[in-house]
Amino acid sequence: MEFLTCGEAETEELGRRLAERLSPGAVVAYRGDLGVGKTAFTRGLARGLGCRERVTSPTFTIVNEYEGGRLPLFHFDLYRLEGAEDLFGIGWDDYLDRGGVCAVEWSERAAEVLPPETVWVTLRRCPENENWRTAAVEGVDLI
Repeated sequence: MEFLTCGEAETEELGRRLAERLSPGAVVAYRGDLGVGKTAFTRGLARGLGCRERVTSPTFTIVNEYEGGRLPLFHFDLYRLEGAEDLFGIGWDDYLDRGGVCAVEWSERAAEVLPPETVWVTLRRCPENENWRTAAVEGVDLI
């Protein structure tokens, strides 16, 4: 399914809608260029899961954990990792076993180790307007 979001708030809302459909152990893998809205989408996921903490990009920490909602949210940024082996070095298997939702930015760096039931979210800029995004969501029905 492909959606058009006309600003950051709508991108967050799409993330919130997706969160309602996720169950323990879900993995949401993002594809998209720098600055295309992956963290905004994750803020929506957090809100939809009931996490009230401030959501920020884990670029320098690799993973941010958000507790207190219906499910915990583990927000990964793999940009600085060399590959899948590095993901296991930070405890990827443990995160999968904790029954939360793993949201993975720069997922292409470790796509080969993501579970087959991963939900894929591809975000792109729209040429018509710099604030608009297309979001293709695969692996779950949002309608």
